[in-house]
Amino acid sequence: MNINEQLARLKSFVLECKRVFIVTKKPTKEEFKTIVKVSGLGMILIGLLGFLIILIKQLVF
Repeated sequence: MNINEQLARLKSFVLECKRVFIVTKKPTKEEFKTIVKVSGLGMILIGLLGFLIILIKQLVF
């Protein structure tokens, strides 16, 4: 690749990033609270699932 192709690809990437930033919006406080609650609940459930798997493994073997 020569320098012109690389610059063209970089320009295209920057334009796509700019378009994404224009389309997205900052979440409201309520949306943010909901996202935090759902994410936290998901992490707790995954942690409990892992703990139960390890506990069962140690009890059986």
